[in-house]
Amino acid sequence: MDPVTIVLFAVVILFLTYVYNNRKQNYKNFPPGPKPLPIIGNLHMFDMSKPINTFLELSKKYGPVYSVQLGMKKMVILSGYDTIKDALVNHAEEFSDRPDAPIITKLIKDYGIIFANGENWKVMRRFTISTLRDYGMGKKSIENKIIEEASCLSQTIKSYGGKPFDNLSIINTAVANIIVSILLNRRFEYDDPTILKLMYLINGNIKLMGKPIVMLYNTFPGVMDWVPGVHQTVFENIRTLHDFIRATFKKQKEELDVTDQRNLIDAFLAKQLEGKPESTLYYHNENLTVLMADLFAAGMETTSTTLRWGLLLMMKYPEIQKKVQNEIESVVGSAQPQVEHRKQMPYTDAVVHEIQRFGDIAPGSAPHATSQDVTFRGYIIPKGTTVMPFLTSALKDAAYFEKPDEFYPEHFLTSEGHFKKNEAFIPFSLGKRSCAGENLANMELFLFFTTLLQNFTFQGTPGAQLDLKPAMGATNAPQHYDMCAIPCR
Repeated sequence: MDPVTIVLFAVVILFLTYVYNNRKQNYKNFPPGPKPLPIIGNLHMFDMSKPINTFLELSKKYGPVYSVQLGMKKMVILSGYDTIKDALVNHAEEFSDRPDAPIITKLIKDYGIIFANGENWKVMRRFTISTLRDYGMGKKSIENKIIEEASCLSQTIKSYGGKPFDNLSIINTAVANIIVSILLNRRFEYDDPTILKLMYLINGNIKLMGKPIVMLYNTFPGVMDWVPGVHQTVFENIRTLHDFIRATFKKQKEELDVTDQRNLIDAFLAKQLEGKPESTLYYHNENLTVLMADLFAAGMETTSTTLRWGLLLMMKYPEIQKKVQNEIESVVGSAQPQVEHRKQMPYTDAVVHEIQRFGDIAPGSAPHATSQDVTFRGYIIPKGTTVMPFLTSALKDAAYFEKPDEFYPEHFLTSEGHFKKNEAFIPFSLGKRSCAGENLANMELFLFFTTLLQNFTFQGTPGAQLDLKPAMGATNAPQHYDMCAIPCR
């Protein structure tokens, strides 16, 4: 070996030793976890078809606060309701950031509301919550729109005449029409090619984001950028969605009347014209594009998926379906279900809550990151560390739910049959990053669910096995199923 090679070899060894010791120092008193392998970290340990199963097993071994390493990047997992609440409520500011997820950051950067950070996130969240309220969230006006859409959905279901059909597309469109009414001040027919294309892009990406290759991309983005695979389809779908949104608000900008703002896009465009410093800093077209995509996806996918879980569970447990229908008949009769009926319908309310708990739509929530170095439950978590509040571990926390792995509406009922709250029920997460559309989603679920069960009895197709295991994807959606809707009257 020549002297130059020896010197270079020594320099590399010294550099790697320095990096290793520096990383070791940075992660002193870090939460415990399995020992990582070089380069791949703990990737070899994961059930790539359902990583949530691996997180559950690791929490049993390492406790409610533990760590894993994906590639060279460490991540902290928070498990159990008490731990999640402690972090997201009692240490809200320290755990309020979003991490850099390469597959998201590549196209979305730091825009919008879901994955944004810092002042941009604060401004976009304030604008979103304020504008959603202005355009009806939590008000009678949006309730009436949901009631009308639920009636349209019922008429479409009735057209199948009790024969088997796939409910995915029509339920997605019905739910999407509610957020579309706020964003665009319009609705789509269920067979409209525009809404079908948008739903295809969003649903497709949600399924693809659960693929193992996406985890690999987030672990080794520089390498995976050159590798063909479904992650490239994710990028293309996002670009197509963004192109549609940009074309939409470009047309609205040409028609804008700031004295007669019709929807959320108009409200955003009006902010651009105010001439204030934040008009340029935050109310730019890139933020509007990503914000629209965030709201459209969040406003459609999780609620429609929960509703589809609800119908599947009613088919699986016809005795529960019958109890709900009896309560609807007793309280509402042939009138249209309204939000005010909810307080008089404790069993139905409990069933809707249990559908959300059992369905466990967003098991890992959107990941958080520490905004500063934080000492949490005796461990030191450095600034910028990815933190995942494992919502499954709260929704299935045996300390709060008697039968965590079963569909059991009595989780939300007293022995006298009155509705009772359960603090570990956190499907929308907690703290500063909790879902901004929680109230809207709850209103939609109750009104759609009660309207459908008032009008139909749902059954599986003859001989079909109703599987309650979720399909593979970034969210927990039910597997494909056909159903029969038998009119009640």
